[in-house]
Amino acid sequence: MKKLVIGSDHAGFELKKYLIKVFEDKGWVMDDKGTYSNESTDYPDYAHAVATEVETNSALGILICGSASGVCMSANKHPGVRAAQCWLPQIAQLAKQHNDANVICLPARFIAKEFAVEIVDAFLSATFEGGRHERRVNKISCN
Repeated sequence: MKKLVIGSDHAGFELKKYLIKVFEDKGWVMDDKGTYSNESTDYPDYAHAVATEVETNSALGILICGSASGVCMSANKHPGVRAAQCWLPQIAQLAKQHNDANVICLPARFIAKEFAVEIVDAFLSATFEGGRHERRVNKISCN
């Protein structure tokens, strides 16, 4: 079963709904950690919910807020989570290939929803290259 964990604050709510539909249609099981409306909310709540699922169940995650900065900072506080801010497909691909990213963070206010699909597709289709990158990735965690 292919499973993605997804979460957003109010700024990313509409993009999150769109991505859930698109990736369910592509055969992914989507685990929606909220938010569930456009009402103002706190992005760390959803970033921590997604990051916890990623770190405990080896899932891949998608986080969305206005700039992608807040959710990325919050998710990266979790051991074993390597969240990357991605605004281009090439960045998402390299985040997985070189950094073994397991969460991508999308800036809802700066990318079109169709482009967000391209970014997520690039992330999901890439694989970690290991080798010299593995040594570097092993130095990321402070624990």
